[in-house]
Amino acid sequence: MGGIDGLNLGTFGIYTFDFEFQPAARMRESVQELEEQGWRAFWMPELLGREAFTHAGLLLSCTERLHVVNAIAQIWAREARWTHGAAVLLADAYPDRHVLGLGFGGVPRPGVKPLAAMSAYLDEMDALETLNPAPKSPVRRILAAYGPRMLELARDRTGSAHTYHVTVAHTAHARQILGPEAFLAVEQAVLFESDPARARAVAREHLAPYLSSPYNRAKFRRLGYAQEEIDGGGSDRLIDDVVFWGDLDTIVGRLHDHVRAGADHVAVQVIGVEPGRTAMPYWRDLADALSPARIDG
Repeated sequence: MGGIDGLNLGTFGIYTFDFEFQPAARMRESVQELEEQGWRAFWMPELLGREAFTHAGLLLSCTERLHVVNAIAQIWAREARWTHGAAVLLADAYPDRHVLGLGFGGVPRPGVKPLAAMSAYLDEMDALETLNPAPKSPVRRILAAYGPRMLELARDRTGSAHTYHVTVAHTAHARQILGPEAFLAVEQAVLFESDPARARAVAREHLAPYLSSPYNRAKFRRLGYAQEEIDGGGSDRLIDDVVFWGDLDTIVGRLHDHVRAGADHVAVQVIGVEPGRTAMPYWRDLADALSPARIDG
């Protein structure tokens, strides 16, 4: 477990939006400290302004061993030829350290079917011929996937899938679809708060955009939640299943549930951190608590 196409990402990694709110100098210091702590994988989204490949290039340039994963680069943000060109250059400049995560993402697009759009995008990437020198190490790709058909596409086209805001039960279901060989990475939100009322209030605030998104509402319905559990900020059951809250030991125990359910890798997203501040104290605690599984992978 922990590997993607020959890369050992460890069993646990870091996923964060934090760098959207930090200047480059602080990003550099933070990612270097994460590498020193022993983390092998750093996952970041493309959503609030940071462009996927310049973001990845900056983080790769100031680290030596850390694997940087776009999670995800939105396919609507650029044509397939430019995504291909950026990924090829990063693979050449930083061999065996960059993973290209691709996803539908962004605002709803009425009439556009995500599965068909992603399949066509991959077809275009695979058919490209450019004058750019081919890197000695391959471009690694992973697809954001939730539903059965997108998971099948991820399995067949990239051999790897990345899920976001799902449950342990979904991880087990995804593993059944992917089979034993495909790589499965699961993002998991965690909150260091032991008071149930406060924890659920913070978790609801974090989940609010997702609970109002048509794609995510459909995802939660597929996960087995009734419409009334999704409406009104989410039921306690939904909140508790999707956000792991509590003390360090509780959170760590629940993170291992994903691994037992079939995840190769869990990208841990600490929530409840004010924009502009850092989750570093929590990342340090997690590094200590997860060290054997994270390092030995």
